[in-house]
Amino acid sequence: MNQNGQPHSGAWVTFTYASFAASAFLVAIGIFFLPIDLWMKGYLTMGIVMLIQTCVTLTKTVRDNHESGRLVNRIEDAKAERLLMEVSKAA
Repeated sequence: MNQNGQPHSGAWVTFTYASFAASAFLVAIGIFFLPIDLWMKGYLTMGIVMLIQTCVTLTKTVRDNHESGRLVNRIEDAKAERLLMEVSKAA
């Protein structure tokens, strides 16, 4: 979602999936055609798969931390607003 709360467009989502698929395919083709032993190709493939997995995990963690910070800020803002309303009613 962008800052206005609007979800990404279908075209953007399709573009990101297609970009990921194309880059993964091209790296796989590059590893396949490397003039090295099969176990070396396996090691490179394992490293790339782990790199992708950690990138996804890191992205999710950063987003979750950001989203939880926004929720905490909204709760604090609501508490402050409630306190101000109580003070203004008492005055």
